[in-house]
Amino acid sequence: MFSHMMVGSNDIDRSKTFYDAVFGAIGGKPGVVDAKGRLIYLHNGGIFLVSKPIDGKAATHANGGTIGFAMSGPEQADAWHAAGVAHGGTAIEDPPGIRQGGAGKMYLAYLRDPDGNKLCALHRIPA
Repeated sequence: MFSHMMVGSNDIDRSKTFYDAVFGAIGGKPGVVDAKGRLIYLHNGGIFLVSKPIDGKAATHANGGTIGFAMSGPEQADAWHAAGVAHGGTAIEDPPGIRQGGAGKMYLAYLRDPDGNKLCALHRIPA
């Protein structure tokens, strides 16, 4: 259904430090900056981009929006979360842990990136 995800940033270098750390914690490679100044990450068939807004206005985060990243297990989610906090992110909501939802048990960890975008590490726990 999705081809890619992109978030806005007011500081691509700061974002690169943050996203290199969180994606590196889950086995991803550092991002590459393209000719248009966009930061690009390719991992497990997904594409994630960070860009200054093309309209020239300041980047803002989506109120109510969350971008979720699939994790192989709680340990990977914890490493992702710790890397994010250590590289300019902010821990939000409840601490990383198991939550019971309509789709069963999930291990969740939430961060805001340095520009305020809400991110979630998610591992679905087998029934």
